[in-house]
Amino acid sequence: MRAFFHFLPRLHLLTAGLCAALLGLPARADDILVITDRRHPVQAPAEARVIELDLPARIEAELSADLPDDAPRGTALVRQRLAEGGTALQQRIGAAYQGVVDAWSMGVTTIPTVVVDRRYVVYGEPDAAKAIALIEAHRRTLP
Repeated sequence: MRAFFHFLPRLHLLTAGLCAALLGLPARADDILVITDRRHPVQAPAEARVIELDLPARIEAELSADLPDDAPRGTALVRQRLAEGGTALQQRIGAAYQGVVDAWSMGVTTIPTVVVDRRYVVYGEPDAAKAIALIEAHRRTLP
């Protein structure tokens, strides 16, 4: 395992991250993102936001499972499944795609990835606690 630190070049994120680093505050769980997929299992704190990049495809596979070859009947069945899923399914789909957009907008290209304060990144560490400890150790070395 090799950890890499990557600094996301956004001024407002840099400012927020710098303030937190200068104050020496440990990362809060709501500042922690763990980005992965089903093929790269991770250990993440329960409070961390876990983004599974393959979740949208898995949801689509659930909706399209065992569809008939007849396109109109298949379409009707998918619509029925969407209706039966209701608001909860719509929120699940929206959150899954939002996670992909968030990871993409941060420039994440390797998984698993742990991001703290949208500024500090450790690639390749499946144990988020270890990644966070690496980030905290690095933060303590900053002037």
